[in-house]
Amino acid sequence: MKIKKQAPEKEFDTVKTFRAIKEKLSLEMADMSFEQIKALLKKRSRQLQAQ
Repeated sequence: MKIKKQAPEKEFDTVKTFRAIKEKLSLEMADMSFEQIKALLKKRSRQLQAQ
């Protein structure tokens, strides 16, 4: 009889985190036009580069 080893609990679940981020962005951009989405992404890109 084989004994299954249990995987240690993760402190950080990457897949769960990215799904939550994608869902938040999707809800935020749902009612935006293409031009509004482009402007938002440019603004956030500038903010990240400034850090």
